[in-house]
Amino acid sequence: MGEERFEDGWRVDERCTNCDVARQLAPGLIGEVDGHSVVLRQPRGRTEVRQLNAAAHACPSRSIRPPAGRLEAALDPFPIALDDTVHLCGHNSPHTAGANSYLLRRPDGTAMMVDTPRWSTSLAARYEGLGPVTDVLLTHRDHAAHGRRYADRFGARLWIHEGDLDAAPDADRVLRGTDPAQIAEGVVAVPFPGHTRGSVLFLADERYCFSGDSFYWSRTTGDIEVADSVTWYSITELAASLARAADRLRFEWLLPGHGDRRRLPADDMAERLQRLAARTRELQPRPIDFNAMRW
Repeated sequence: MGEERFEDGWRVDERCTNCDVARQLAPGLIGEVDGHSVVLRQPRGRTEVRQLNAAAHACPSRSIRPPAGRLEAALDPFPIALDDTVHLCGHNSPHTAGANSYLLRRPDGTAMMVDTPRWSTSLAARYEGLGPVTDVLLTHRDHAAHGRRYADRFGARLWIHEGDLDAAPDADRVLRGTDPAQIAEGVVAVPFPGHTRGSVLFLADERYCFSGDSFYWSRTTGDIEVADSVTWYSITELAASLARAADRLRFEWLLPGHGDRRRLPADDMAERLQRLAARTRELQPRPIDFNAMRW
């Protein structure tokens, strides 16, 4: 039998904001050219069609267009399980600059949402299908959009750090200072000023690090990096946060808001964080430049 053929016509339209989300979900199919995502080639099998549909349903600007022109709800794969504990929410919101968000399942059958996808009642119902959501954890101000709406829908507690409280002034729980705080069984909040004044890491089970925009996995460098070209508060404070916490952070999964995800042995992650802390100490403040991001 000949190779199964699939309809050509996948494309990226002019609304693309170069947020990298589609490239994370459809590597090799969607790439970056001149500061925007483009379809590098058409899909060659069902797996690649699924990857493109995931990219299309996650894209915050809805720029990934299928051959028929309209997305089919029946082909929406989200939330996608990354393992038996964490799901990727998809449906990234233009109001969070296209940030990734996650559902963290807990042993008692409940779940926590880390940062927020775009808001809709149908999406909220879908996420609730994984279990009652008890908490919505905001890593920083840039990802606060929709937090209150999701928390109210779920009957959940909304968390943010005092440094970014003006972005969610009606938060139910406010983290303070720079000391780590256990907020639930197996879940620790680590204040991490730098990207913003109120940035926070959320660590779960010594396996998962939800890093917000404090650091991420770069495909370009093949390592953990800081977004020094998009640091709103202070690169010096970010270096201090890394120096303070790098030798205490233990995790296998790096799960950022922007940039790629990565799973590595905990010892490997720890060594990379130590090297990142050393590199970040040498960085100087620079103007905001989204185009300088090393995805």
